[in-house]
Amino acid sequence: MEALIPIIIIGVAVLIFLTLLFSFVPVGLWITAYFSGVKIGLFTLVGMRLRKVIPSRIVRPMIKATKGGIHIDVDKLEAHYLAGGNVNTVVDALIAAQRANIELGFERATAIDLAGRNVLEAVQVSVNPKVIETPNVAAVAKDGIEVMAKARVTVRANIERLVGGAGEETIIARVGEGIVTTVGSAETHKAVLENPDGISENVLNKGLDSGTAFEILSIDIADVDVGRNIGATLQTDQAEADKRIAQAKAEERRAMAVAKEQEMKAEVQFQRAKVVEAEAQVPLALAEALKSGNMGAMDYYNMKNIMSDTNMRESISNINKENDNNNNSNKRD
Repeated sequence: MEALIPIIIIGVAVLIFLTLLFSFVPVGLWITAYFSGVKIGLFTLVGMRLRKVIPSRIVRPMIKATKGGIHIDVDKLEAHYLAGGNVNTVVDALIAAQRANIELGFERATAIDLAGRNVLEAVQVSVNPKVIETPNVAAVAKDGIEVMAKARVTVRANIERLVGGAGEETIIARVGEGIVTTVGSAETHKAVLENPDGISENVLNKGLDSGTAFEILSIDIADVDVGRNIGATLQTDQAEADKRIAQAKAEERRAMAVAKEQEMKAEVQFQRAKVVEAEAQVPLALAEALKSGNMGAMDYYNMKNIMSDTNMRESISNINKENDNNNNSNKRD
């Protein structure tokens, strides 16, 4: 029994060693590649492990490419993987392009993939065009009526312009701009409703796919609706604004008149103050005349009598006026 213990220990050690060896050296993947016709060395797979590359991410797409009749160097696939690309998608795109007789090289496919675009989807859209639907685009005809239109744009991917070309958002924005321009140049909204195809023709002739990653095949107006009377709304708003301006100017003139009135009242009070000031100088002047001998005592008393007589006459006049007013009011009653 004791003799079997060293053998068991050796067996376990060998088993652990083989497990670690086969986990680090992908022998099974190498065998699969060999019988699939892919010539790749075992030490190449070990080198991938050392370079932090998952061998299956390289070997399986390479097997797929070989079976599809496409020869790709393993170093190029590994370089694309290390650059952050999707090797499997690139290989699928190359196979799809070959089947569809679309010219697509490995360098261009990897460039498209690294640019952030789905190269396989681009090939599929190039074979089977897709439809982009724009949101409701509001425009105003010359008669002031708002027209809302929705368009469906059929596009095909342009492989040559996928790198650096604008995307779907640019297509939607340009089509919306074309709709606004076309509707805005129409004399009436009825002309747009009667001939919506005119919008499609006008927009399509503008070459909206220039500089984009797509080729526009057709633009179809899916829906046209009549919106608000923008012209009437603008006229109403303008009239309201003019009324407010007129009211503000009238209020300004009223405020100026009130200010002028207050100024005149202040001026009257100022002049009255000057009269009172002048009247206050009369007693002083009389005193000075008496003192200097320019006026005698009799002259002073004669002046006082005249002033008293004047005051009496004013009092009698006021009494007569009050009696006349009372008599007139009694007659009316």
